[in-house]
Amino acid sequence: MPRILGVDIPNNKKIHISLRYIYGIGPTTAIEVCWKAGVDPLKKAADLTEEELSRLASVIDRDYVIEGQLRRQIQQNIARLRDIKCYRGLRHARGLPVRGQRTRTNARTRKGPRKTVAGKKSIKAMR
Repeated sequence: MPRILGVDIPNNKKIHISLRYIYGIGPTTAIEVCWKAGVDPLKKAADLTEEELSRLASVIDRDYVIEGQLRRQIQQNIARLRDIKCYRGLRHARGLPVRGQRTRTNARTRKGPRKTVAGKKSIKAMR
């Protein structure tokens, strides 16, 4: 498995697919990186030479924020929203949907499993 910037990328896939295993690189960015590095995007990752791998790594390192640095940047952005107590920050803090989705139904991914609340007892049951 070739290693680019500390991430093992799969051997048996085309390089434009393999690059997507790096956090922060998606379909469009992967093809763009191949184009900038002068590497055929349809070439298998196992067939890359050391020189091509180093060109890919240098392009990614120079032009893009990826992996740990990107994760840290995202966490800092969320922390900033919480600190200034804006609406989005409060939603992040409470673990609710941030982008305007409804919560009366759905939103189970953010809210977690249902917390069952006991219903009111009827008048007949009280006698």
